[in-house]
Parts: sequence; structure tokens; C-alpha cells
Amino acid sequence: MLQEYLRLNKNILIAFAASIIISAIIAEILSEQTDYLNTTYTTISDYVVYFSVFTVLFYIDNRKKYQTKSGDTDTVKLKHDLKKLITSLGIAEIVYTAVRWALQYYLLTINYDPYLASIVSQGISTIIYMIVVNLSVKIARLYKDGN
Repeated sequence: MLQEYLRLNKNILIAFAASIIISAIIAEILSEQTDYLNTTYTTISDYVVYFSVFTVLFYIDNRKKYQTKSGDTDTVKLKHDLKKLITSLGIAEIVYTAVRWALQYYLLTINYDPYLASIVSQGISTIIYMIVVNLSVKIARLYKDGN
């Protein structure tokens, strides 16, 4: 069970690392845009990169977990776990988006450099996200009941 949490957190952190880099670059490229547009476009790029990287890493780590002895996919177990994972990530994403957008917008309005506003807001939001997702996964019992 602890290994499952560690793999999940590793995947989240690697995906966030990739999205922090790309988001900071996008924020700087769009530095001439209004603050709310810069924040919105940067947040969108953050999500595209994060979910792309996270999905690939999660699949790589868990592809064998849902195979039956005959080589087929255990779709019942997969659907069950995906519901729990999506619920946990969804709750954390709502919190993350609200904090990240508001914080980056605020930092831009007080004249932070766009790349720095993106990095700071995403860093703080990621810490909050990690807390929320780990609590949600624990509450949803994703890694209990033989999973």
C-alpha cells in the first residue's frame, strides 16, 4: 500500500515538474497579454502538460495491476479504481485551480515577472494539491481492499 502512494506521488510530482517548466515559459512568452489572459493561458498549458505526463506515468506504473492471469484486462477493478482516482484528483483539481489562478493573477497585478508569478503560484498550489489528493485518496480508500 505504501508503494502505491509513493508511485502516485512520484507521478504527480514529475508531471507537476514538467508543467511548471512549460507554464513558466508560456507565462513569459505571453507577458504582453493582460494579466487575466496570461493567467488563463498559463493555467490551460499547465493542465495539458500535467495530465499528459501524469496519464503516461500512471499507465506505465499500473498496466500490469489490471491484467488477469489470462492476459485480459480486469475492467471491473479498473473502472472501480478509476472512479476513486478521478474523484480524488477532481477534488484536488478544483482546489488547485482556484488557488493557482487567483495567486498568479494577484502576483501579476503586483508586478511579478510572469515566469516567476507562474512558478510561485504553481509551487504553492502544488503543495496544497498534494495534501488534498493524498487525503482524498485515503478517504476514497483507493489503495485498500486488496488494491
